[in-house]
Amino acid sequence: MIDQTTKEQSLKRLRKIEGQVKGLMRMVDDEKYCIDLITQVNAIRRALEKVGLIVMKRHIESCVSRSVIEKNGTQKIDELISSIDRFIR
Repeated sequence: MIDQTTKEQSLKRLRKIEGQVKGLMRMVDDEKYCIDLITQVNAIRRALEKVGLIVMKRHIESCVSRSVIEKNGTQKIDELISSIDRFIR
C-alpha cells in the first residue's frame, strides 16, 4: 500500500509530467523542430521512470520487506523481479 509521503511525491511529479506532456502537445501542434520534440519526449520518459522508482522503493521497503520478515517473501520477491523486468524493458 502506498504511504502518504510516496503519494504526495508521486502526485507532485505526475502533475509536472502532465504539464510537460501538454507542452509537448503544443510543440507538436506548432510543428517544432523534431530534435526538440525528441528531447522533450525523453525528459517525460525519464520523469515517469523516476515516479516508478519512487513507488518501487516504497514497495520494497514495505510490502517486500514485511513478507520476508514474516517468512513468506518468495512470492513478493518473484513479483518484484517480474515488475523490475517489465520496468527496464
